[in-house]
Amino acid sequence: MKILKKIRLSVMGIVLFLILAACNGQESSSSKKEENSTENDKQEMNDVKIVLNWFAKSQHGGLYAGIDKGLFEENGLKVTVESGGPQVSSINIVASGKAEFGLAHADQIAMARNEGIELVAVAAVMQGSPQAFMFHKGYGIKDFEELNGRKVYIQPGIVYWEFLKNKYDLSGVEELAYTGQHVNFVDDMDAVTQAFVTSEPYFMKLDGIDVEMKLISDAGYDPYNVVLFVSKDYLEKNEKTVRAFTKAFVEGWNLYKDSYEEINKLVQKDNPDIELESLKFESETQAEFVYGRDAEEHGVGYMTEERWATLIEQLHELGLVNEIYDAKEIFTTEFLPKH
Repeated sequence: MKILKKIRLSVMGIVLFLILAACNGQESSSSKKEENSTENDKQEMNDVKIVLNWFAKSQHGGLYAGIDKGLFEENGLKVTVESGGPQVSSINIVASGKAEFGLAHADQIAMARNEGIELVAVAAVMQGSPQAFMFHKGYGIKDFEELNGRKVYIQPGIVYWEFLKNKYDLSGVEELAYTGQHVNFVDDMDAVTQAFVTSEPYFMKLDGIDVEMKLISDAGYDPYNVVLFVSKDYLEKNEKTVRAFTKAFVEGWNLYKDSYEEINKLVQKDNPDIELESLKFESETQAEFVYGRDAEEHGVGYMTEERWATLIEQLHELGLVNEIYDAKEIFTTEFLPKH
């Protein structure tokens, strides 16, 4: 009987040992699964780069908001931002495959086809162009032909100037090269200079100079500004990434609307030469372009086929686009979040 009892105890001990071993095995297996899951999550993060159309400014605020609030990470993306500038072409960098995403103006994207570069716009930050002519207060114009007889400081070859000269008789204008400085403008009450309604008025006010602005869009030339784009080839191969990036990008702009002063501090880190007050002025002035017009009804980033088609026709008439092509080849709203 004692022997049988010992045998029973031994068997029970073995069974208990096997149960405990199995449990430990399951815990170990579970821990490994969790470790592997964490590793897989890390591996699923996709590194992407975006090239700005200029040095960091408020016109890039939604991008910085998206990065700061973790929206891109939530969509599986780790984003690197490359600054733009006078010597940086976001279009060429994206076309070469050195960056996945870029920002540029709609007319630049449309004209890239002349160089054999096929791009696709996926979101427009600004519903229209803030480009304008700046005048001394009391010396503004109602009609563009009133520019005749005056000095106009303008960047040679800028598209909207070619459009204006094609639409109006501006043969009486004294055309002078715009250098980015406003010294000559300040000293001449009749002078006119190119400008952005989102920046120059602020700096003029600091110098105690009252100015008036006339939007170029009043003439009918109004391309989308600060447009998010990718190459056609990249889009075809990475639709999921483009969708994720566009979603986070637009959501970032929605957050920026009420947090721009906070986010502008991050923008300034990437562009220390610009003051926070200047960024604040830009943020508040550009709000109409970002959140108004079609975006008010359809959401930030919205674009229409009609607007793109009109732009292509205008550029073709100016000889800046070789042929009129289908607007649907160059933009899509498929990846915009539902409003």
